[in-house]
Amino acid sequence: MTRHFVTDRVRFGLTPAALVDRAARAARVGADMIQVRERDLADAALLDLVKAVIGAVAGTGARVLVNDRVDVALAAGAAGVHLRGDSPPASRVRAAFAAVAATAAKAPSDFLIGRSVHTIDEIDAAIAAGGCDYLMFGTVFPSAGKRADHPVAGLDALARACARSPLPVIAIGGMTPDREADVARAGAAGLAAVGWFM
Repeated sequence: MTRHFVTDRVRFGLTPAALVDRAARAARVGADMIQVRERDLADAALLDLVKAVIGAVAGTGARVLVNDRVDVALAAGAAGVHLRGDSPPASRVRAAFAAVAATAAKAPSDFLIGRSVHTIDEIDAAIAAGGCDYLMFGTVFPSAGKRADHPVAGLDALARACARSPLPVIAIGGMTPDREADVARAGAAGLAAVGWFM
C-alpha cells in the first residue's frame, strides 16, 4: 500500500524550511509520494519550495508531486502533478506535458498524473477522459482538515469506488495507522494524509 504525504504548512503554522524538513522525515519513514499542496504561494516561492522538497527527499525513493501546477512540476523536475476535481482533463495535461517535455531539461519520462474524485460519476468521467495514473478518493473519514459538516464517504463508498475504477485508488480523509487495514480491505491501493505525516 502506497502512502502519500499531502503538505499543508499553513494549517500547522510551519515555515517553508520546516515543511521541507517534515517532507524529508516523512520520506525516511515510508511516504512514497510527497504531494506539495501549498495553494497560497506565489509562483516563484512555490517553485523554490518544490525544488527544496525534491532535494530533501533525494535518495529515499519518495517521489514529489505538485498540486495542480504542471508548469511548476515541470520547471522543478517533479515526478508529476495531482489535479483537483475541477482541473482540466488529465488527457489535456498529458498532451501539454508531452509537447513541452522535450525542451524541459528535468522532465521525467514517466510523469505521473493523479486526480481527486468524490463520486462514481467523477470516477467515470476521469476514466473516460483518460490520462490519469491514479485517482484519489475521499473524504473517507471525518478529517480535522475539513469543516465538521463536510460530507464523509465512508468505507462502503470507498469499496465501490475501488471496484469501479480500473486505476489505482488512493483513499484520503481522516487516515490514521489503525485505519490502514480497513482501507486496504476496501480495495484501495494506497492512502493519503496530511495530519498523520505532519
